[in-house]
Amino acid sequence: MFPSEVYSARRAALKARLKSGLVIFTGNNEMPMNYPDNTYHFRQDSSFLYYFGLDFQGLNAVMDLDENEETIFGDDFTMADIIWMGEQENMEEKAAGAGVSHTMPSEAFDAYLAKAAASGRPVHYLPQYRMDNKVRLSAALKRDIEKIDEEASEELMKAVIAQRSVKENIEIEEIEKAVDITRSMHIYAMQHTKPGLVESEIAGMVEGIALSRGTGVSFPVIFSIHGETLHNHKHANIMREGRMAVLDAGAETVMHYAGDITRTFPVSGRFSPKQKDIYEIVLNTQLTAIEAIKPGISYKDIHLLAARTVAQGLKDIGIMKGNADDAVNNGAHALFFPHGLGHMMGLDVHDMEGLDENLVGYDDTVQRSTQFGLAYLRLAKALQPGYVITVEPGIYFIPELIKNWRETGKHKEYINYEKLDDYLDFGGIRIEDDILVTQDSHRVLGKPIPKTIAEIEDLMA
Repeated sequence: MFPSEVYSARRAALKARLKSGLVIFTGNNEMPMNYPDNTYHFRQDSSFLYYFGLDFQGLNAVMDLDENEETIFGDDFTMADIIWMGEQENMEEKAAGAGVSHTMPSEAFDAYLAKAAASGRPVHYLPQYRMDNKVRLSAALKRDIEKIDEEASEELMKAVIAQRSVKENIEIEEIEKAVDITRSMHIYAMQHTKPGLVESEIAGMVEGIALSRGTGVSFPVIFSIHGETLHNHKHANIMREGRMAVLDAGAETVMHYAGDITRTFPVSGRFSPKQKDIYEIVLNTQLTAIEAIKPGISYKDIHLLAARTVAQGLKDIGIMKGNADDAVNNGAHALFFPHGLGHMMGLDVHDMEGLDENLVGYDDTVQRSTQFGLAYLRLAKALQPGYVITVEPGIYFIPELIKNWRETGKHKEYINYEKLDDYLDFGGIRIEDDILVTQDSHRVLGKPIPKTIAEIEDLMA
């Protein structure tokens, strides 16, 4: 945990943004895998971690804005718990570590909420992604379980998003730790990938590095020679000469801050001329986008800059044609770059996505597009100092999508479909780094990770 003053200050700042009523933070519980005592790896709710820091199951917390009182609900270990899990601090001692002086047993939580609901006091809570917490809130607050998320407090959501979006220095330090662990994961993969191995042989070792130096991966490892599938978790392919491998992976620190890096490299250790052509376009796109990052600029504008860079690069080698700006305005580039440029990152690898992505990444000045590709942009609003974001352009040759567009003649004025016959088995390339928005510019987080063709080929040699 951070010092207790950190959590007290965060809660004080949150209270200043809200008016009255109760603010509820639900912690997570252990979830069985295949029988009750065999549970999935426990992960605490990120907003609970942010405001209270306590990283174990069976907790809930309430901030009473009118009485200026904070309560953590949880139970001391029984003797049976101690036998299996070891001696623990009691709840009062644990709560004190978060700067909270008042605790109550877990079973009192439902009655506390029911009393508040009966009194008509405003009750603020965040959207719930765990069914057990939905059931509990539904029963205690006498609300339809199907409407629990509908009735989540937008006022609280906006306040939490505004606060968690701007990272404190101690958070940036943690994220850099995560990125540096992630660096080791990627370097291992580059050094050990070779023809004849199964993807799982690399993916498993990469995940092991994350476990050995933190709490594991910040999301399931994406590693595949079929990089045209954006989130490929199968890890079952035999890696062949002439293919490229996409590794999108990140570590999570013991404080649960995330890293998220992508590198693409040739299985053989050497890029072919065709692979070099596409790789250089992606790398130039990423570097151009990173260079444009500064406070006040909208991330949508940086995404569109990246899209134009992709379109121009593909035009230069004959895959696209016509005016690059017009191609992007009409969405033709999305055949090759069908996702957003990046997202917020912090305690969640897609930071706060569970609090409504439109509230996190958009605001009154910019609304989500319905255009294919651009619609997947998770972050579009103006950047602020303290934001930590990813920059992850890519170029993919997705046979099914190419066939669909070709048969309908979609954007034929911008796409040289005949040229694509030579790329149907190409795969995909993505390059991603994690960036801090500073007071007047930006900073790439963590130690450099090889990403030029020369750096990758030298390391793999």
